[in-house]
Amino acid sequence: MVHVWLRAIRARFLLASIISVSIGLAVALWKNDVLDPYHALLTYLGVLSLHASVDLLNDYWDYRSGIDKATRRTPFSGGTGVLPEHRLSPASVYRMGIIFLMAGALIGLYFVAVRGVTIAIILAFAVAAVYLYSTKVVRLGLGELFVAIKGMLIVMGTYYVQVGALSVEPVYAGAIAGMLSSTVLFINSFPDYEADRQGGRRTLVILLGPARAARLFIAFPLAVYAMLAAGVILGILPVYTLIGLAALPLALRAYTILRASYDDAEGLIPCMSSTVALSRVVGMAMVAGVAMEYLLR
Repeated sequence: MVHVWLRAIRARFLLASIISVSIGLAVALWKNDVLDPYHALLTYLGVLSLHASVDLLNDYWDYRSGIDKATRRTPFSGGTGVLPEHRLSPASVYRMGIIFLMAGALIGLYFVAVRGVTIAIILAFAVAAVYLYSTKVVRLGLGELFVAIKGMLIVMGTYYVQVGALSVEPVYAGAIAGMLSSTVLFINSFPDYEADRQGGRRTLVILLGPARAARLFIAFPLAVYAMLAAGVILGILPVYTLIGLAALPLALRAYTILRASYDDAEGLIPCMSSTVALSRVVGMAMVAGVAMEYLLR
């Protein structure tokens, strides 16, 4: 049963949140020589709880709306399948989603008590967005924007919990982390185009149409690399974060496959795999690059 729940919370995709928290911690250590391990652990637990909650609630609402019954599942898209396969009951998935949401909120409230109103604002956005993501956010065409903001706020919030103040570095690094997460969501919505459209969702792929959206894809990794390079030039990011440029071939591979197979769910699997790998490699390169700057300083 444990493996079914791990599948339901999409455990392997939790790495995105782990990387975002790690970026915030690395920047706090680099800029302020601060790292509170207790607060760091609580931050990981809180962020992962909220991430698990949004995935569980997304599965529940997609099952209720019929989207999950119409999608063709791949290793990266189409939901987890635990509800259509009757591996778990809808009520239990919804209940667990709320439990994770409450756990993340409680940890957030502790940080509100020790850090104040800035964390309260971040927490309020996070809780509302997690609960409303599948029923409101994606139906308003704001899914990619929400995910980008979420990634940025994770880095900012992690930094603020450690330091008690904000600066340009965590905001800028958070914007890059958010863009990486948005890139993954964007590419993974291609195979779900028909099911999402029929279910009332308004993803960027639906708003633009698959062909135009496929041409737009390259703008996401180019924006990430432009921000990375500009951050180094402006002195906002350490030069070592440029090791993320090593992942550029993954972006080009994903773009080439997408242009040829944007309407073929099976053919898109290597494209989605490359995009997820791109996000992970660049994110971990940021953590490693900031840590290297701190250690070699």
